[in-house]
Amino acid sequence: MSNSDEIRWRQRFENFEKALVQLRSACEKDSYTDLERAGLIQIFEFTFELAWKTLKDLLYYQGFDVNTPREVLRQAFSAGLLTEDETETLLDALGKRNLLAHTYREGLAREAEMLIRQRYYPALQTLARRLQEKARP
Repeated sequence: MSNSDEIRWRQRFENFEKALVQLRSACEKDSYTDLERAGLIQIFEFTFELAWKTLKDLLYYQGFDVNTPREVLRQAFSAGLLTEDETETLLDALGKRNLLAHTYREGLAREAEMLIRQRYYPALQTLARRLQEKARP
């Protein structure tokens, strides 16, 4: 692939890392107001979006042409970028996007908070460490 493809995935990865810092900060809180919980969920949504798009760009650079988030996550597993457990966790996050949109319903918002803090954020952290290894010259 071209040099511009490499630059693209590296730039996307930098943005993913910046979003992950914001998500980490949001996840470190002990408790949330309704507004803070909605903010946590929103930060997760754009961090997750950057995560799968970073994978998509890296996979394209490696010669794979995948387009949907589901295809990207599955190909990332096949390419050794994700473990089976991480893939399942991120596919679960993908499937629960509708749940995450209902922050106005307290029970669903609390469930989303728990999932983000306990399952999704740790998987994104691990992914970032693995991508950091790929980004080294």
